[in-house]
Amino acid sequence: MKVRIRFARSRKAAGTRDKNRQIALTAGALLNPASLAAWLLCVWRIAAEMKLAGGFAIASGMFSHWQAWLGAAVLLQVCSRILNRYGTARNRAAL
Repeated sequence: MKVRIRFARSRKAAGTRDKNRQIALTAGALLNPASLAAWLLCVWRIAAEMKLAGGFAIASGMFSHWQAWLGAAVLLQVCSRILNRYGTARNRAAL
């Protein structure tokens, strides 16, 4: 005796795309505070060099320079904007 078990076909492609959009929106929202922190560290480092603020927390290495923090802030902001555009692309098409 043979028993056949039939499973319903899943909508894997449609469900995955919606999940990806939700993950992109979440990641984009989380990158905004990280970008703000990088901007603040950049400003702090510039102020420390001009003797307007106390010493910078990172004394040596790549992240002791304000240019690294500026680049990181810009990169995080651009990534956040790209992810938010991807996450809301379906909503724009419906409008």
